[in-house]
Amino acid sequence: MGRLVVVSNRVPAPRDRQQPAGGLAVALRDALSEGQCLWFGWSGQQISEHEKAERDVSIDHVENVTYATIDLTHAEFDGFYQKYSNAILWPLCHYRAGLMEYNRKDREVYLDVNELFARKLLPLLKPDDLIWIHDYHLFPLGQALRDLGVTSPIGFFLHIPFPPWSLMKALPGGIKLMQNMQAYDVIGLQTEDDARNMNDGFSICGVKARAQVFPIGIDPESFAEQAKAGEDLAEVQRLGESLAGKPLIIGVDRLDYSKGLPERLKGYETFLQRYPEHRGKVVYLQIAPVSRGEVEEYRLLKQGLDEAVGRINGSYGDFDWTPVRYLTHPVPRHLLAGFYRLANVALVTPLRDGMNLVAKEYVAAQDPEDPGVLVLSHFAGAAPEMEDALLVNPHDADEIAEALHKALIMPQAERKARWALLQPDVWRVTAGSWARDFIGTLAKVKRA
Repeated sequence: MGRLVVVSNRVPAPRDRQQPAGGLAVALRDALSEGQCLWFGWSGQQISEHEKAERDVSIDHVENVTYATIDLTHAEFDGFYQKYSNAILWPLCHYRAGLMEYNRKDREVYLDVNELFARKLLPLLKPDDLIWIHDYHLFPLGQALRDLGVTSPIGFFLHIPFPPWSLMKALPGGIKLMQNMQAYDVIGLQTEDDARNMNDGFSICGVKARAQVFPIGIDPESFAEQAKAGEDLAEVQRLGESLAGKPLIIGVDRLDYSKGLPERLKGYETFLQRYPEHRGKVVYLQIAPVSRGEVEEYRLLKQGLDEAVGRINGSYGDFDWTPVRYLTHPVPRHLLAGFYRLANVALVTPLRDGMNLVAKEYVAAQDPEDPGVLVLSHFAGAAPEMEDALLVNPHDADEIAEALHKALIMPQAERKARWALLQPDVWRVTAGSWARDFIGTLAKVKRA
């Protein structure tokens, strides 16, 4: 097999290249450990317009991986990343077409940046490379490479959901985008629904169906070890002591409208209303690091969450009890592992998610002799694999409330039984197996 070439919008920062802390770098760790690899993408740096003519690809070698990065101008970052990728494609793929803010100029910048990626990557490629492109920022990149004469196998993986054609056709230029994706030899998505939606769209646009399911996972062994070791961390012990014996409900999400955070807080509030016996006897910790805080929808989302937390704490709190503990800054991964192990319930209720690895991390972190309970949205990509969680519709506050009550009073024997049914799938479908399956499928491609 030839060299693996990974292309993504962002390349890990230099400080994260030897000890990845999360995201795609962790998922690809095993795949990047074998043979010589190249990882190409944006550096995360912005330059002025007059500097772009002289920009070069920056090369950095760490062990067997070559990291190649380019800078973007402020205008490119704004049109390609902020606007087209995250104000058009992101809401559309999460079934929120009404939030799209379309401007043809942004689409042109998006296409231009994809062509820039192709031009800058081309001189670095070798004839026997396997090229693996990641996520919605780079939908057109495969076709841009084909237009430059690249004949290597090219695969594409979409980490977020893909909507049905009835929504996708709301995207101006959507048919052209779908047709350009025939440049890919293998296309991977997280779930059967997402693959079916994409293949239905291909059929309508006259493209041969090529979307397949490659569910992503975590590294459960290392995460379980991290969670067990986390019990001895001072911060985890501090959290445990602060609970004073009360059960802990935990939620961990990037602050995004796809995560169902307002609906989740409404569910928790309904839980306190309907089950007063839990008042003063349970703590809900919601960790929601702010993302895209300069975007109006996200600013309004945070404002609404701040108000909801204040309302719940003001209505139900007491001088010695705060119903909701609410953090909007990131918590290091090793601490999260310890927090998960400590938590009696994980509340994972996205309105729409590609996979949602928090659900899998929570299961991996549990003590098999005294596991907690996972409350999971039907609309998380992980839900079909995790039917022994307490599955809920996040739009139904009463259903969330009932699931929380059931989780908190669930006997230990049932908790152990449910965990024992969830655990095998978390260990079977891992980050390593996901990467091996996709790369193995791509490696079998023989192009004319």
